[in-house]
Amino acid sequence: MKYLSEYRNPELVKHYINEIHKITTKPWNIMEICGGQTHSLVKNGLLDLLPENIRMIHGPGCPVCVTPISLINKAIELMHQGVIMCSFGDMIRVPGSSKSLLQAKAEGGELRILYSPLEAVNIAAKNPDREVVFFAVGFETTAPSNALAVMHAQKLSLTNFSLLVSHVLVPPAMEAILSDEFCTINAFLGAGHVCTIVGLEEYYPIAEKYKIPIVVSGFEPADMVQAIYHAVLQLEQGKYEVENQYTRLVKEEGNIKAKEVVDTIFTIGNQEWRGIGAIENSGLVLREAYKMYDANVKFTIKTSTEKTDEHCIAGQILTGNKKPNQCPEFGKKCKPSNPLGAPMVSSEGACAAYFNYQ
Repeated sequence: MKYLSEYRNPELVKHYINEIHKITTKPWNIMEICGGQTHSLVKNGLLDLLPENIRMIHGPGCPVCVTPISLINKAIELMHQGVIMCSFGDMIRVPGSSKSLLQAKAEGGELRILYSPLEAVNIAAKNPDREVVFFAVGFETTAPSNALAVMHAQKLSLTNFSLLVSHVLVPPAMEAILSDEFCTINAFLGAGHVCTIVGLEEYYPIAEKYKIPIVVSGFEPADMVQAIYHAVLQLEQGKYEVENQYTRLVKEEGNIKAKEVVDTIFTIGNQEWRGIGAIENSGLVLREAYKMYDANVKFTIKTSTEKTDEHCIAGQILTGNKKPNQCPEFGKKCKPSNPLGAPMVSSEGACAAYFNYQ
């Protein structure tokens, strides 16, 4: 298939790896934002092929990993109240303060595992006597489908459908990381799927303000090494520009229709990031006109203490300060079958990538 064969081509990967070795003269720290990119680097053994002085730092681009514990606790509380909770499958085993959604289901709560938020709307339409909540988690990538779900519910005049929203945005997280006094990042690999929606416009001010190269990358092995090559080339030449390696899908303006749908339903708001803390204007919240679809507004939800396992260093991993295998419980107390934190659960989590492939 086109692209799959081309961008998994070992000879193309070898070419760019050789070029990176040729042009690298200094140590450089490069953060890949997306968890899918982390998995590609680890699964395909690319980290071992790079020069020793190119250090890849794994960023917080795993939406499941950065969903705050308080939201998981709220979802569980809603299940206890008799709500039909709907979620993507990668959220159900993420630990809350005392249990996961899956454990709450085992205790009698109703949990539906879906592939699309529109399925939750259909469930609400078929169960008019039950409240149905969709756990709307994700970056800019999943926001359009969640916005469409609200539009569809409104079209059907449903009053028993709502969203428990935990939408996070990439650019504010990048700025939060770069603003840290201990930040050592020299360049970013931008998340290709996010930029497919939003385009490149938001990245130019970041590159200019922090004097840092940003190369938007795809996820195949050749995508990754080509993007790393362009990042290193900029660093070696003293440049700090926004480049688009993922041209086969990412356009300068992004997906205009998708952005219009999102802007209709959501607006920018503050957001809590698991392991990182609150970041100003880093999330999407439902607009005032659509608050009737906001589970936080619709239900009285008890708050609980946000306890995490004292041995879990997920926060340090999500901010790139530690690698998964630097955690003393990695592969011991913490495994995919018994995760202490979200990065070991999610299909995009850095800990799961290291456990499965290293």
